[in-house]
Amino acid sequence: MQRTIFIKKSLDTTEKLSILSQHSQYDLACACGTKDDEHRRRSKEDKWIYPVALPNGGTTFLFKTLLSNECVNDCKYCPLRATKEQKRCRLQPEELAKTFLDYYRSRKVSGIFLSSGVIGKPDITMSLINQAARLLRRMNFKGYMHLKVIPGSSEAAIRETVSLASAVSLNIEVPGEENFKALCQGKNYQKDIIESIKFISKLRKETPRYSNVKQTTQFVVGAYNETDKDIVKNSWQLYKESSLSRVYFSAYQRGLGEPDIPGEHSPRTNADLLTREHRLYQLDWLIRKYGFSVDEFVFEKDGNLSLANDPKEVWAASHPEFFPVNINQDGRERLLRVPGLGEVAVGKILNFRQGGRKIRSLDELGKMNKRIKKAEKYIRFS
Repeated sequence: MQRTIFIKKSLDTTEKLSILSQHSQYDLACACGTKDDEHRRRSKEDKWIYPVALPNGGTTFLFKTLLSNECVNDCKYCPLRATKEQKRCRLQPEELAKTFLDYYRSRKVSGIFLSSGVIGKPDITMSLINQAARLLRRMNFKGYMHLKVIPGSSEAAIRETVSLASAVSLNIEVPGEENFKALCQGKNYQKDIIESIKFISKLRKETPRYSNVKQTTQFVVGAYNETDKDIVKNSWQLYKESSLSRVYFSAYQRGLGEPDIPGEHSPRTNADLLTREHRLYQLDWLIRKYGFSVDEFVFEKDGNLSLANDPKEVWAASHPEFFPVNINQDGRERLLRVPGLGEVAVGKILNFRQGGRKIRSLDELGKMNKRIKKAEKYIRFS
């Protein structure tokens, strides 16, 4: 297939950043907001709008951009794939370092998330990312730096990236080799993705100076025929085997990928895909924070989570023998399994009970929102 790549070399740094920071929105493998107005928000068309640090005055907690939106890979779900016409441009490492430090010194941002399309070969791209990171460290920037690891990079390149970063990410994108082969051209699932993720994990475990480096990955949700069960199984395996800090999920947005992929003609709406993403985050939280195990969750016949109810409610409906929970006697683990009760509410309950005080109504915990109200039918007070 003939490839058309437009590279306009006359763009200045500000123009290039406007393009590249917008194109960085598709990579979620970092938590880039600390306030409500810094997080993604849903548009009227049921698509996510991502916050980015732009030269025109918009700011976020992290300076989030691509080094280049050129890419030799042709992943069918990706808006930056080689066969899609885009205005392509590239920042030089020196340009990036200087611009970021301007933002940092003016206190518009406090860290950087740096990713890139694949320029030529993976190690060429990693060399440029690492060069930009080295420049920043040599310029005495000691703050947060999240660097993207390019699939197919050599162990030497990955080792240098880990040595420079506060956090690294290598995105798996889809669960399982069969799904991966159907969507990702030019990448090897086992060698370029799985083995590289394991190598990063090994570096973090075996090298004391890298032990604090965070490691994340991301799944694209709804681009292909993968089920939530497939994603959950794969993400849980990554948590166990590679000690990942976080797994992120990104709802596929129609119109970005090839017209023939399943996500483009799925009966699910954009709103359904965003809810599906939300359910996966809820389940991920229950596993990481609330003590649930992956084999406890109930999936629909099609292998997906319920869109109508959150995973904790579905679990509660299938385990009536567990309830009611005694709000005045039961411990934290049991309380956290009550739909509507989160860590904050459970903390209030345990604090209230100190000194032998008894809770007679949820109103005693403060103003009740709709979520906490769900708990009423699952608890008793004596």
